Amino acid sequence: MTPDVLVVAPERFDVIAATTIADLIGASISMRDTCSVALCGGATPEPVYRELTHRSINWASVSIYFGDERAVVPDSHDSNFAMATRAMFDHVAIPGNQIHRMLAERADRGTAAREYDALLPPRLDLLLLGVGPDGHTASLFPGSPAVTEPWRRVVAVAAPAPPLLPNVARMTITPLVVAAARHVVVMVRGADKAAIVQRVLEGPDQPANLPAQFARSGTWIIDQAAAAQLQ
Repeated sequence: MTPDVLVVAPERFDVIAATTIADLIGASISMRDTCSVALCGGATPEPVYRELTHRSINWASVSIYFGDERAVVPDSHDSNFAMATRAMFDHVAIPGNQIHRMLAERADRGTAAREYDALLPPRLDLLLLGVGPDGHTASLFPGSPAVTEPWRRVVAVAAPAPPLLPNVARMTITPLVVAAARHVVVMVRGADKAAIVQRVLEGPDQPANLPAQFARSGTWIIDQAAAAQLQ
């Protein structure tokens, strides 16, 4: 499928991304009385989450999940859950029991992954993703066994060793979750992502080496710098 690509000015990125997400959440609640959302981590979505707190959303009807998490305690600076809490959860009326964090800090991450798999709905209503400079998304890294996982929806993984990325041990959703999601929104910004965005969206289909291609049929919100090499 052809991606739906929105190229936006950098100063409009957070507003447009938050509006798109809020509209999708509202549409899901209108259709199904609920909306299951899986969040992504990283620097790009944090201001988008802050912008979402200013949108009219029925948070009581929203259930939150995560696409991946590092093996750190929940208040760590490196925790996706901690970032989302600071940016969004502390400022909206969402019941705490509807926020389902990945317990990636557990010693037995394999068991934690199986339990999170059982917790996920069959289909997420909305999955938010980003793209790393190597083409990874969530914690699906090029060449990882997770990118060809045939059955499990959540697995324990190892990221490339530092200094490329901190906190090697992680948990992540697999491509099965991406494929099943009703809506996928991929957010990318910055000139350092321009080359990988072009490869993911316009290059040959090779998701084992460019896992972000698993989300190629989603809605891509890209700032002008990250879109600079697109044809």
